[in-house]
Amino acid sequence: MIQGSLRKVVIPAAGLGTRFLPATKAQPKEMLPIYDKPAIQYVVEEAVASGVEDVIVITGRNKQAIENHFDRSLELEAFLRQHGQKANLAEVRRISDLANLIYTRQKEPLGLGHAVLCARTLVGDEPFAVQLADDLIDAEVPAVRQLWDTAVRYGGSVIAVMEVPASQVSSYGIVAGDWVSNRVMRIREMVEKPSPSRAPSRLGIVGRYVLSPRVFSILERTRRGAKGEIQLTDALTRLAAEEPVFAYRFQGTRYDVGNKVGYVEACLAYGLKDREAGPKIRSLLRRMC
Repeated sequence: MIQGSLRKVVIPAAGLGTRFLPATKAQPKEMLPIYDKPAIQYVVEEAVASGVEDVIVITGRNKQAIENHFDRSLELEAFLRQHGQKANLAEVRRISDLANLIYTRQKEPLGLGHAVLCARTLVGDEPFAVQLADDLIDAEVPAVRQLWDTAVRYGGSVIAVMEVPASQVSSYGIVAGDWVSNRVMRIREMVEKPSPSRAPSRLGIVGRYVLSPRVFSILERTRRGAKGEIQLTDALTRLAAEEPVFAYRFQGTRYDVGNKVGYVEACLAYGLKDREAGPKIRSLLRRMC
């Protein structure tokens, strides 16, 4: 049973970012800027806006830039203060005060399920959320808040989904089940990256989850699956056999910044929302196109 307030979120950020080489050779993929701030900051801000108290970031080697970004930078603050840059000073201080960030390492790349399992001792025996920095969701009500409210209402874990083109189902975990409302489905089947001919639906899993702590004991027993990794989808399939797991069609616009085209789309979308720069960017796009 999921109830009460959402207190903890897990953000896996240990991947090597090979799809963005050479840009990610020396900096974390999660720190690539989406218009004017790094991707992971959007995700942390979504968690904070959803009422989260503790943000647990799963890191790996060469990810110190993430910790540095959310830490105090006394030298930078002193420089901004001396040069009268009050707006910039307020912003860098705001970033360091966003949330209680906790870091732990995934010591080897064993997949998303293993990354979530690394947070077990920090999460404890309570429901929690998982956010992937590859997925940015621009929504009036933060996506994680939407999932938590749904989990409390229906009493089970909740996975964010969206309808994807048939040509793309092999890139997603796909779910099927029985609708209990126009946005909520009780899941009876999950398939990791099926071929279009074997996909039970076109509802693809997007990187937002609210999960029962029961998933940790299941992850411990989950064998390596696709790519020799511990797949979170495999564990969720077993969880759905033991207790209710729901899919939720979230409200908002999702940007897949884990691929180059989606990354450019997100940069443009967030840039166009900027009151000062937006009209200039729109004019630039007209000239280029």
